[in-house]
Amino acid sequence: MHSVLMASLLALQSAGAPPPANDAQLSQENRALLSCSAAFALVSHGQANGNEAALKWPQLETRGREFFVRSLAQLMDQTGLDRTGISALVSREAQRIVDSDEIEQIMPACLVMLRASGV
Repeated sequence: MHSVLMASLLALQSAGAPPPANDAQLSQENRALLSCSAAFALVSHGQANGNEAALKWPQLETRGREFFVRSLAQLMDQTGLDRTGISALVSREAQRIVDSDEIEQIMPACLVMLRASGV
């Protein structure tokens, strides 16, 4: 099941994708949706692979996937980007989170956002 989450993140890593929307064009809410979607995908992938750091968070396979799908659909609607553009945007955000080692800092707020979403 985690493959659904990771598919969007990994789809364009080796493909020549068009440049994604400038992050400055995203609203604060859209940036939060993007960051949390990427964080949930990373944690869900880690949980599926038995990563100890990921396993300390609540299980995200089902609710995280639903949040991911809904959030990216909302981003598509609000930005006008197609699936390729959104995939590139979320891939870049996931890489930024990994590179800056921010998962620990953003997951608590993302879990609040997940609860508030009703998913």
